[in-house]
Amino acid sequence: VYPGPGGALKKELQQHLRSQRAIRRSRHASQKGDGRGQIKDMVSLRERPAAVEDRAVPGHWEGELIIGTNNSQIATLVEHRTRYVMLAKVSGKDTETVINVLIKQARTLPGELYKSLTWDRGKEMHDHKRFTLATDIKVYFCDPQSPWQRGSNENTNGLLRQYFPKGTEWSVHSQAKLNAVARQLNERPRKTLGFETPAERFNACVASIG
Repeated sequence: VYPGPGGALKKELQQHLRSQRAIRRSRHASQKGDGRGQIKDMVSLRERPAAVEDRAVPGHWEGELIIGTNNSQIATLVEHRTRYVMLAKVSGKDTETVINVLIKQARTLPGELYKSLTWDRGKEMHDHKRFTLATDIKVYFCDPQSPWQRGSNENTNGLLRQYFPKGTEWSVHSQAKLNAVARQLNERPRKTLGFETPAERFNACVASIG
């Protein structure tokens, strides 16, 4: 699949990939200079309840800040059991701005459907304790350079690239546009859900809590 020198993909094959990446990047590639690993009082994802790994109960989310061009960014949030996605426009990547957006998103859902959030070690989560204090939602952190520990989120971000290619300037897209794309993703049948949609699974969870 990677016939070129250094693992590069030939251009005629590259255009058919969802990610459009020509070079395979190592899982252990360096992320120097982004402030990762400097967050105080982090709780490892290894301390999450076993029910999270089993996808036995809803309400456990994975998230990431996706950076675009011209210092633009959005937050992506995926519910672990149903693969339901929410997208939120973020005006800055400083921790105060990001945490304020995450608090606002959390308050749109019943508490039974938002119990924990798993994130990477990006410095935008420096103020994670304020998020927990405001929402009563526990935050867990992945190991360094371990995006596969947020597998549902990473997979959904890959699907998102079909709507917004890598290098998108997020600031030109409204929250209404992001909501419309999230709706399309949530109404898309998924093989991993037995070809039900995330919306169907999530709405069933909403109905079950009355």
